[in-house]
Amino acid sequence: MEYSYSLIVIIVSIALLFDFLNGFHDAANSIATVVSTRVLRPHWAVLWAAFFNCIAFLFFGSHVATTIGQEIVNPSLVDPIIVLASLVGATTWNIATWYFGIPASSSHALIGGMGGSMLAKAGFSALKASGFIKVGISIFLSPLLGFVLSLVLMTLVSGLFYKFTPRKVDRWGRRLQLVSASLYSLGHGGNDAQKTMGIIAVLLFSTGRLGTTFSVPFWVVISCQLAMGLGTLCGGWRIVRTMGMKITKLKPIGGFCAETGGALTLFLATSLGVPVSTTHTITGAIMGVGSMTKLSAVRWGVARRIVWAWIITMPASALVAGSMWWILHYFME
Repeated sequence: MEYSYSLIVIIVSIALLFDFLNGFHDAANSIATVVSTRVLRPHWAVLWAAFFNCIAFLFFGSHVATTIGQEIVNPSLVDPIIVLASLVGATTWNIATWYFGIPASSSHALIGGMGGSMLAKAGFSALKASGFIKVGISIFLSPLLGFVLSLVLMTLVSGLFYKFTPRKVDRWGRRLQLVSASLYSLGHGGNDAQKTMGIIAVLLFSTGRLGTTFSVPFWVVISCQLAMGLGTLCGGWRIVRTMGMKITKLKPIGGFCAETGGALTLFLATSLGVPVSTTHTITGAIMGVGSMTKLSAVRWGVARRIVWAWIITMPASALVAGSMWWILHYFME
């Protein structure tokens, strides 16, 4: 079936809207700790995060975009209806979780949407088990690694600043948190924006607009980075409150350790081409810092509610995307 140029433009625009909502939804991941510790005022924090979101392409390749474009579903079966249904499923779930202040994963919503729409079209044979296994492992490993790294960092920093006065520790924490917030925003922009790059690239590839070799055009890279940066600039304040204030009480030095542990996790995942959830990662890191004081310092009831949101994200977005594929298929065919 031949698809018009105008349809491709519309779907790319929807993908960039998803990327904007991703930045809006996940703004909390980059700025929650720096806002809750009062190192930066909210409007300065979003400017800080948005800037580093935008320039992430200068530091990372397109490994994650390639994973999304080629390792989740069979790219030869992808068509504009699949991409559109995937985006609708992911965007619907993003808006719902933003409204209720739940820090769910935009990444897993998109992957779930791709899986659901492809299942509706071609069944399980169209899915690539290796890609879903990679994502499934990351669901557990990214928060765990964030937890462990932030806990280790908190232990090292506590030993280093053992003889310092609380006021001096706080002053150093505020300085260091400016660095850690920029690193985490860089990691967020590097990993999350590439998911939208991947789905736009596979759309262009499946419609013959990239030639015979899969690649990510530079204009796609820039467009996705800017869309995510703009979304972060607008901010998702409902989720900021959950991430920065409801999980555990943070001080600047704790915020530094959480953001640095999360950033290191994202850098590693992005270099390996693993599309991890920045939400999962920073949540695990914040819990790691909180548990350094004592396990009761973490509000595990809130954490449990967040984990349930993680579990249902992929099937929920898959259900919406699969239903949308049937609707679109009926009207467009």
